[in-house]
Amino acid sequence: MKIVFGCDPNATEFKLQLMEYVKGLGHEVADLGSDDPIYANTAIEVAKAVAAKEYDRGIIVCGTGIGVSIAANKVKGIRCALCTDTYMAEMSRKHNASNILALGGRT
Repeated sequence: MKIVFGCDPNATEFKLQLMEYVKGLGHEVADLGSDDPIYANTAIEVAKAVAAKEYDRGIIVCGTGIGVSIAANKVKGIRCALCTDTYMAEMSRKHNASNILALGGRT
């Protein structure tokens, strides 16, 4: 599976750890960056790439995950879920067909 990542500067370290973990599971990963201090810009960039089917899924991170999830959900075809545990993540896929996972780097 091809998974694209993005974050704001507050969550760079967490994003890099997540990328290594996902690579270790055998998935192909891409990074759309973490330099833009406006979290919405990166979230929307990731969302557009997933909506365009350039990637199968996306993972976006900011301080709490709230901002990136709101921004990503503005893109047509995106169902971004902010999850705080594995059960929420599983249910977001099974019941809501989420295609982007939002996480908080500080939570």
